[in-house]
Amino acid sequence: MRTGIGYDSHRFAAGRRLVLGGVEVAHDEGLAGHSDADVLTHAVIDALLGAAGLGDIGQHFPDTDERWRDADSMALLRHVLGLVGDRGLAVEHVDTTLVLERPKVGPHRDAIRVSLAAGLGVPPERVNVKATTGEGMGFVGRGEGAAAMAVATLTTRE
Repeated sequence: MRTGIGYDSHRFAAGRRLVLGGVEVAHDEGLAGHSDADVLTHAVIDALLGAAGLGDIGQHFPDTDERWRDADSMALLRHVLGLVGDRGLAVEHVDTTLVLERPKVGPHRDAIRVSLAAGLGVPPERVNVKATTGEGMGFVGRGEGAAAMAVATLTTRE
């Protein structure tokens, strides 16, 4: 077994769509970033890369490379899943936490879980999605952005 930890954060920006775990969520602002700025999927990607010993998301998809401008983060996830598979590893479980004041994640939790599971090629029961707020503290608490954390557990393929 191998375990990796991922973290990402993005600030809110007008005129952008909000994508969380591959699901577009209705909101008055989206997250700023070179790609679609899917903070949750980016954290999952970093957790997978960490568990597989493959560096980090910035090494694979640098924001200086125009190929990744407005990229679909779920496509990036599928690419990374291929790299993980090339190492003889498979996803056992992914646990995530979204940190944002708004919008509320609860109404979207199941759709996000199903979306991430599909992107990872695992049943939804192998993916967990939690959410919390910043309790009014820091950039998240002030509603300036969102952050996400993920832990991925990989196993060696039989």
